Amino acid sequence: MNKLAQLLLWTGIFAAAMAFLESAVVVYLRALYYPEGFVFPLKMMDQHILITEVIREAATVVMLFTIAGIATKSWISRFAVFIYSFAIWDIFYYIYLISLLGWPPSLLTWDLLFLIPVTWAGPVLAPVINSITMILLAVVILYYRSKDETFRISFYEWLLLITGSLIVIIAYTRPYMSYMLDRYSISEMVHFRGNTKLIEYAAGFIPVTFSWFIYSLGQLLFFWSILHVVQRKKRK
Repeated sequence: MNKLAQLLLWTGIFAAAMAFLESAVVVYLRALYYPEGFVFPLKMMDQHILITEVIREAATVVMLFTIAGIATKSWISRFAVFIYSFAIWDIFYYIYLISLLGWPPSLLTWDLLFLIPVTWAGPVLAPVINSITMILLAVVILYYRSKDETFRISFYEWLLLITGSLIVIIAYTRPYMSYMLDRYSISEMVHFRGNTKLIEYAAGFIPVTFSWFIYSLGQLLFFWSILHVVQRKKRK
């Protein structure tokens, strides 16, 4: 087994194991707050539990950054390992939830995806597609890096990736932000601690429509960036 295959194998195992820890936490929370099954709107949580959840999400990202830092030396390889690990973690998270809870019943089922810096929501299919794209990008980067230590992502390719990421984030956060901005300002949303009415209103959020058009624009930029990398290497 070559070094690239070993890297993908061991970081993948780590990410898959982390995903089980993540899904286990969700099993416990749903047993406490959603014994009849998870549906929107969200149930009210104690503020300290909500804050703990936000910190836990941040800690998960730190752990994925850490394994990338340990596994590789160059920053571009670390970026690739990070997005690869993140994607494996996300995919296995849903695999475990299906095994443990029989959820989601469909890839079009809405899920609460993230809480930092605001609530992200979308059909399960959307983050799964993102994860597959991230794995593809990571493998392309690590493959070319294994062949050429001077390999870099060009400015144009970074521009496509960053712009695509921002567009996808807008697609995920748009339903929640539209709901919240009808009543509260961004400043009030940032300083939510102690504002019981705001928290109660936020918990009442029910996503209805997901902008697949906005989401697809972001995904298109991801694929264009990956294709540009491959074509650029072929020309050389």
